[in-house]
This record gives sequence, C-alpha cells and structure tokens, in this order.
Amino acid sequence: MPRLDPAKYEQIVAVSHQAARPGILKEMPDGVPPEVSGALLAQGISRLYSHQLKAFELATGRRHAVVTTASASGKSLCFNLPVVTALAGNDRSRALYLYPTKALTQDQVRKLQALGLSFVRPGVYDGDTPSDQRPHIRRRANILLTNPDMLHVGILPHHDSWQDFFFNLRYVVIDEAHSYRGVFGSHVANVIRRLRRVCSRYGSDPVFILTTATIANPGELANSLTGQDFELVTGDGSPRGERQIVFWNPLLIDRALGIRKSVFSEAAVLGAELISKGVRTIVFARTRKGAELIYKQTIQRLEQGSPQLIEKVSPYRGGYTPAQRRRIERGLFEGELTGVISTSALELGIDVGGIDAVISATYPGTVASLWQQWGRAGRGAGKSLAVYMAGQDALDQFFALHPDELLEREVESAILDFTNEQIFDSHLGAAAFEFPIESGDREFFGPDVDEAARKLAAHGRLRKQRRRYTWALPDFPAQAIPLRSSSPDSFSIVLEGTGDILGQVEAERAFVFVHPGAIYMHLGETYQVRRLDIDGRAALVNPIVADYYTQPKKETSVEILGREMVRSAAGVELSLGRLLATEQVVAYQKKQLSDNQVLEVVELDLPRQSFHTEGLFFPMEEALLSCVDQPELLGSLHAAEHGLIAILPLFAMCDRWDIGGLSTDYHWQVDAPAIFLYDGHPGGIGINRKGFARFEELVAASHRLISDCPCEAGCPSCIQSPKCGNLNEPLSKWGAIRLLGGMKGEI
Repeated sequence: MPRLDPAKYEQIVAVSHQAARPGILKEMPDGVPPEVSGALLAQGISRLYSHQLKAFELATGRRHAVVTTASASGKSLCFNLPVVTALAGNDRSRALYLYPTKALTQDQVRKLQALGLSFVRPGVYDGDTPSDQRPHIRRRANILLTNPDMLHVGILPHHDSWQDFFFNLRYVVIDEAHSYRGVFGSHVANVIRRLRRVCSRYGSDPVFILTTATIANPGELANSLTGQDFELVTGDGSPRGERQIVFWNPLLIDRALGIRKSVFSEAAVLGAELISKGVRTIVFARTRKGAELIYKQTIQRLEQGSPQLIEKVSPYRGGYTPAQRRRIERGLFEGELTGVISTSALELGIDVGGIDAVISATYPGTVASLWQQWGRAGRGAGKSLAVYMAGQDALDQFFALHPDELLEREVESAILDFTNEQIFDSHLGAAAFEFPIESGDREFFGPDVDEAARKLAAHGRLRKQRRRYTWALPDFPAQAIPLRSSSPDSFSIVLEGTGDILGQVEAERAFVFVHPGAIYMHLGETYQVRRLDIDGRAALVNPIVADYYTQPKKETSVEILGREMVRSAAGVELSLGRLLATEQVVAYQKKQLSDNQVLEVVELDLPRQSFHTEGLFFPMEEALLSCVDQPELLGSLHAAEHGLIAILPLFAMCDRWDIGGLSTDYHWQVDAPAIFLYDGHPGGIGINRKGFARFEELVAASHRLISDCPCEAGCPSCIQSPKCGNLNEPLSKWGAIRLLGGMKGEI
C-alpha cells in the first residue's frame, strides 16, 4: 500500500488515517427476476449492500428515492436493479437516465451491456449521437441515456416524436445530482418540471431515483430539483479500505510576500515518484490548463528516471474527441494506464478500476468534491493514499493551516433557485411552446405560474386564449435558453479569423471577462479579445502566446431595494434583501504569470451595467469602528470583505467568482460604513442566504483565515483576491483582523 513518510517530506503539514470498514450485505430480494439475479451472479454479485436493498424497495414501491452514499459505494445498482426489474416484467417500459457528463453516460452503457440481458436496450442520445441513428434509438431503446441539455432542447420541444417513450416512462434517474446547483441547477430544475408536465400529458407518472455525493441537504436538493418529495437513502453499506490522508503545503520561497512553490510542479514531482513505483495514481487539477501543465511536467520527470512509463500516463479533460476519451477511460479500467492527470471530469462516478493514490492539486472548490476525488482510490477493501496539495489561494491555505477544518467539516449544501425570475420566465415560455399553460400547471411550476404567464403575455411572448396561454412568437424558445447562464442575453466569443464560436458569457459579466484586451482561456488555449462588439453581442478573439494574464478594474455601487430578513449577528445588524448592483469596468491590469507583477494598466471606456440580485449587508457599529484607525478603515473593510467572500464557498457549493462584494466607508442608505456580499448572477440563486444563516461561523472562519496566515501585510493566501475589482487596493490585513475579531466579541 502506498504511504508517505512525513520525516521524508517537509511539505507534509498533517497526516490522518481512515480505518477500514466492513460492508453490510443483505440477501437478494424476492422481487428480482431470476434472469436478473443470474446476470448479477455472473458478475460476482449474489447479495446487495444495505443501501442498495433500501433503494430497490423504495423504487419498486413507487416512492421517489435519493441515494447519498460515498464514492465507489455501488450507487449504479441502486437504480439499475429496479429499472432492469421493471423491463423484465414489461418490455414496453421505458427509463430515462440523465447525466451531467458524456463520460458518465458511456460508463453506464458499458455497465448495462455487461449484464448481457437481451431485453435491456440502452441508447445514448446526446450531441455525439449521429443524426441517422437517432430515429432508431427513439424507437428501440428502453433505457435512454442523455443529458439535461439534450432533454431541454432536443427532446421536450419535440415530444410528439417521443409519444411512445413518454407514455411508457416508468423511471427517471438523475445521477450525480449534486452537479445541478447554482445557475445550472436552477435551469435543470425547470427542465425537470417541464419533463414531469410532458409526462403528465401522456399519462405517465415516473418514479425518480437520484444519486448524489455526500452533501448536507440531499432531500432539499432533490425536492428543489424535481418538485417531488423524496425518501432518503443514507446508510452506506459498502466496505471501505484503510486510507492515509496527507496534507501537503508547498514550501514558502518568499515569506514576507507569502509566495510558495508552484503547486503544479509539486504535483508533478510527487505524481511521477508514485507512478515510477508502480502506484496507480490520479492527479486532479481544477482547470484544463492546470491538468496539461502537470502532465507536461510529470512526463519531464519520468523522462529522467523511468522513460518506459511515459506511455502509461495520460491527461484527461474536456475538449478531447469522444474516441480519445473512450480510449483513456478504457486504459484506466483495464489497468493499461498507471497515471492520469485529470480535471474534475474523472471526479464523478466513472468506474476507473483499481486506483491506489489520488493527488488533489489545489482545493477543488467544495469539501464534497474533495471527498469525491479521494473516493476514486481504494475501491472496495483496497488500501489507498489521498493527498491534498494546497495552492496559493486563501481557501487552500486555510485548510493547510487547519486540516481538521476540512476533515471534520460537514459537506456543503447544494443550492439552487428554480424561481429565479429570468430563468423561470424563459422556461415558462419553453413550456408554453410544448403545451399551452393552464391553471393545472401550478402542480409543476408553483403558485406564481399564473402571474408569470400574465406578465409574459403583456410582453408579447405568450398569447392568452380563453384560460390558457400559448407561445406567441415564431421562434423556438428552448434554443435561446443557455442552461449555464441566468440570463438569455449573452455575448458569443468568436474566433476572428474563422467565425467559430468558442463559447458564451452572460451579458452582465461580459465586460469583466471579455473586455477589449482581456486574456481568455478556452480548452487550455490562450486568446486575446481584439474587439468587443456590444451591439452585435460578440467578443472577437485571436490566439496569442502570452506570459501575462489580465485583471479588470471596476467601480461598483449597490442600492438596497428591500429587506427580506433582519437579525442581530456577530455584533452587527445583518440584513438579507434585494439589491441593485451597478458595475463599470474602467481599466485592466496586465500581470506577469510567473510572479503576479503588474506590467501595465490600460484604461477602458465601457458603459455601466446594472442587475437585480440578492445579498447580505451590514453597517458597522461605532464600537466596531473603534477597533481600527480611521486612515485604515477602508482597507480594513475591504480586506474583511475579501476574507468573507473567500470563506463563503464553504457553506454553499459555489465559487468565489459567483459572489460579488462591496465595502465602503459610507453608504447613504444605512448612513454608516458597510459591507455588502451579493450573488453575482442576475436574480440571485440563494448563495448569500447560506451566508446569512451561518454568518457567525462565516465571520469566525474568515478571522482565522487572515490571522493565521504567516505573511506580513497580506497576500493571495489571505486577503488578496484574484477577482478584486479595485485591484486589491487598499487592503489592511491587521485592520481586518481587528475588525473581524471585534465582530467575534474580542473587544
């Protein structure tokens, strides 16, 4: 079993061990048909884990179930067994499997085909499916595997071509349901409600089976995602092998500035060492470019000592062709690869065979994701190694300094808001295209559907006919709804020479990410924005070789439109309410990649942008203001705001880029200095509601983050933010420590 000795590596700051755990096995239930139990027996499965049995009993009893157990606990059988049992009893029954990634879809097809049951006919229906095969899949497949995007734009609007499928739909499986959170989850929740509505029109009422990583609110997420009530399956009956958990912090190379060795090179060195010893290893990076950099440096290390292993190492990320992805997945499963350097694409439940070690190079964004990554190693009773390798970011360093905060922390809550006005209204239009909106649709869309339909009719998007609303325009509404944006208004990122569209960005965020001169990353490639066509909603980009990145400078103002909740917390009057955020990008910095030094500041002339959102805010009391010197007040507020934003993702499954902030030494509506944190997406998606509910914990953790950092005056590991609109000026580390300490009652 792989082991790392702290005496050998001074980068190791903590070591923990997870003890082995036996499995809890139950007899195969009587309701499983002999041909199905025989197929499972041929795979060595004669009994079920306890959670698999409970899921089977709930599903076959027509109760919606959400299974939340550890990675590699056999969740696929939780839904495959009831689905295949239903197909054995009725060949016309249908099931719909939804997956967030194509890799997961292919992995599930392999598992279904491995059963060798003639009556099980899986069919993949997604963007990779050739058009000439689609009619055949529509007619023949009794398990349809797809993704929310295809369901949204390729199936529901064309339900008349799927009448037999919807009439006979018995089960809907949503795998890796924790992936559907934030803006994406809010869209998918509307897509699922549209699915339920179409099923109802065809007379079916499918049972939903959801699986998710271990999150804090699986029942709430399942209900928010589907509108249905669920039974929880939480007791994990699968075995677990012994695991060594290592916290690795790259050494400081400049203590005063808080600069550490590159986490990419550290991951490559350790990964190459493990691979050269025959330890089957996955290294996870947060970005595609990070994965490619680690892979390149790993190969360079192997060239020096174990060149024969180079062919046994591969990167894995989005942007590869389906054939390339399948080849890498097959190499992992069949043991041909010893090492893979991957983005989060392999984090989800793909069966990757016997992996011995996982290196998580930087914090992946959520505690749940980190445990998912570590769960890729040591399947069953096998022993394993899990390494958390901290990067320069504030949250990374927080966990490196306080490993117990990670090991003992409850996983986050996955949040979404299907009623977000912009998202909800657009999907209501798509639903009206599928079938006219009527009063009975409150069952699917809630009590506000009538008012929303009247508003859309007033804007000419719906037409009222007696008591029903129909789609009034000649276009195809689903095509205009990007599932990963809260706003239908977006800018296309266009390659200037060819006209190819590389991606899209919300109009409200376009000036931040694709302003003229901005460096834009796509599939690991670097582009520069040459021109921003505001009227044409396009950012024209060209490839570039650059040793710098860009950071926008923006001016922000926030207007309070209303308070929803108010309470006393952490020494302040804390409010949650509706806000109007106005931002204007006025310049950008070019910063050296190697050392973050500023190369140039370029002024911009772009219009202001405003959007409605929700957030939390609090004025500073006189007693708190006395904690800091007046000349340091704005820097203290600003640094405290950065600390709060850095920590907030611990309580909601989001990224700091999803959160906006403002600190000011005077706000006219509260008549005092104040700090605002708001959802960075139009309409708000519930992020700051979590911060409001757990504000005392948020303040305490932010105080620890900043006060425990060894730097002298503030660094990227504590108060400096990569997304700061004021380019990290002014900031006062010690003022923030005193201010947050005062909020904790330490005055």
